[in-house]
Amino acid sequence: MRPSAVLFDFGGTLDADGLRWSVRVHSAYRAAGGALDFEEFEPLFRQSDRRLESLPGIRGMGLMDMARAQAGILKQLVVDGPAIDVERTASVFCAESVAAARRNRPVLAQLAAQVPLGVVSNFTGNLEHCLAELELKEFFRVMLDSALVGASKPSPEIFRMALARLGMPAEGVWMVGDNFDADIRPAAALGLSTCWLAPGDRPEPEPGLSTARIASLTDLSTVIG
Repeated sequence: MRPSAVLFDFGGTLDADGLRWSVRVHSAYRAAGGALDFEEFEPLFRQSDRRLESLPGIRGMGLMDMARAQAGILKQLVVDGPAIDVERTASVFCAESVAAARRNRPVLAQLAAQVPLGVVSNFTGNLEHCLAELELKEFFRVMLDSALVGASKPSPEIFRMALARLGMPAEGVWMVGDNFDADIRPAAALGLSTCWLAPGDRPEPEPGLSTARIASLTDLSTVIG
């Protein structure tokens, strides 16, 4: 049965195959001269996330400017900051996002021609700018950015907002995301069908909860007809 609409997470879903931004930024940081391992890096990345949310001008930034700003914040936080090339960090991260978005565009175009699409994301007020920079914005009828709507995942409220903007009940709507706790659990609890995007070797936190599972967004048509 064709879905009535499909909602997507953004980071890790539309721009990567289930890899969190912290993991991808760490790889870019290492490529740009960083030496910290991921366990040391991740708390600093979370701290940079919080600072980024309140950065002046963040709501007008596209993905590259945002990545450059976060890399600059991280350069101040990591112990090996003087050795870090901010531009290289941002460029490596964004190049991966651009490649994934380019690969996923035909999938989204085909689906958008059939049913309404939306994005539900915990973000920093500039979601639409990032989607536009990746040439994905045109496919989405609704775009909910937690910083703008006043609710964030896993709260059911942001999903209810998305359904209200679509003008649809939960039944028949799918949620596609890479974060099991933020995307899959709350959407399933509201009665949405769910598709978990994750590498094949990642254990499912609660087997059987998600309606379907894929390892790449290009596989979405195999579960959503």
